[in-house]
Amino acid sequence: MKPIVAIRDETAAASAGRPLSVQWALLGLSLSMLLPSLGTSIANVALPPLAQAFDASFSQVQWIVLAYLLAITTLIVSAGRLGDITGRRRLLLAGILLFTAASVLCGVAPALWFLIGARAVQGFGAAIMMALTMAFVGETVAKENTGRAMGLLGTMSAVGTALGPSLGGILMAGFGWRAIFLINVPLGVLAFVLSYRALPVDRLKPGSLRIDFDKSGTLLLVLTLAAYALALTMGGVHFGALNVILLLAAFLGVGLFALVEARAASPLIRLTMFRDPLLNASLATNALVATVIMTTFVVGPFYLSRAIGLNEALVGIVMSIGPIISTLSGVPAGRIVDRLGSPAVIVIGLVAMAVGSLALSVLPAVCGIASYVAAIAILTPGYQLFQAANNTAVMMDINPDQRGVISGLLNLSRNLGLITGASFMGAVFALASGTITVAPPAAVVAGTQVTFAVAAILIVVALAVAVTSRTFAKRAPR
Repeated sequence: MKPIVAIRDETAAASAGRPLSVQWALLGLSLSMLLPSLGTSIANVALPPLAQAFDASFSQVQWIVLAYLLAITTLIVSAGRLGDITGRRRLLLAGILLFTAASVLCGVAPALWFLIGARAVQGFGAAIMMALTMAFVGETVAKENTGRAMGLLGTMSAVGTALGPSLGGILMAGFGWRAIFLINVPLGVLAFVLSYRALPVDRLKPGSLRIDFDKSGTLLLVLTLAAYALALTMGGVHFGALNVILLLAAFLGVGLFALVEARAASPLIRLTMFRDPLLNASLATNALVATVIMTTFVVGPFYLSRAIGLNEALVGIVMSIGPIISTLSGVPAGRIVDRLGSPAVIVIGLVAMAVGSLALSVLPAVCGIASYVAAIAILTPGYQLFQAANNTAVMMDINPDQRGVISGLLNLSRNLGLITGASFMGAVFALASGTITVAPPAAVVAGTQVTFAVAAILIVVALAVAVTSRTFAKRAPR
């Protein structure tokens, strides 16, 4: 007998004249998850040639990456909520079109300011895609296969991250920097066609389109998140007066946002959902885990080049090991979640990450590159286990009209963790190593040890949050 979810979705699709295929739907969702990740990682490798092409400084071309990340971070929750109100399918299709059109604009950009603006628009489309992709899992697969689907999406995100640097290098060598943006166009068109043909049609409740979108709450949240992100990214490791002011503004914005949401007739985020200990624990642990994962990308290149003495090509090869392992372990992690259940796998994944972080703190100073790779081989599968289990635990039993906004919150907590990892953990490494650009190998090794010791502590905190909260209690539907 078919699962009720599958029968419901097939009926809805048939009524629209589009036979629903779960496989094609998952392929469309996979591309919608891959493209935003590819958009982040592929641009990093192009910064040197872009600086030369536009005769700009590094701090100027860095906004090509920063504008994209800021757009995603500030708009992802709003995009999820808007999908809940207006229909997730139609908004996802609009997001894919926006991402694809912005990729064309990036590829033909005549000036740096134009490219930065187009990247911000591309980030808006990416925010929609990231917010709504996970929300569709509950509508496209049977409940008992949710973990596998989440593992697949995690794999595609890792594929985008791993593929970006190598694909970007090949495209730039053969066709120039514009190709790294134009490559998104055929992929975006394919994602649109698959999503249009295979995803279930929107079935909105009567009167749902008349629900007012929370414009005041959205504006406050965007300004608050922008202030926080800028506070942590401006000035590199130097935290000055402007950073303090922006951080204080972010904290003030959180308070104002809570007041506005408490009084809103149709709030962007229902504050009552934070009474759910599962959601609170999941968001907190998600941010902590993302912070640690970003640490490997920030510290790894310095350790491998300055402490071990690898050249740029070998650094790139070693740095790709983690994303490759993540790619290979995503789907198996989802199957393990379906078999063992989310609570147990969350603990297993966090324990593996703690062991891997501790190994990165201790072993590389003793055994060099082999132990570094071994530690990464422990930490990365732990990360995929945690991601698949955590996403499944949060998204499985929520009300359909809240899937978009909660998916957005999950992605937001991850993005905030990535930003925090790049800034805070980068500062820890800089302080522990001294001046990075001239630090001797022994100082870089010491900085690596201290930084990953802090990372291990963060994972232990995440494990404590997961275990001591009522994460494993049955959740009442919201």
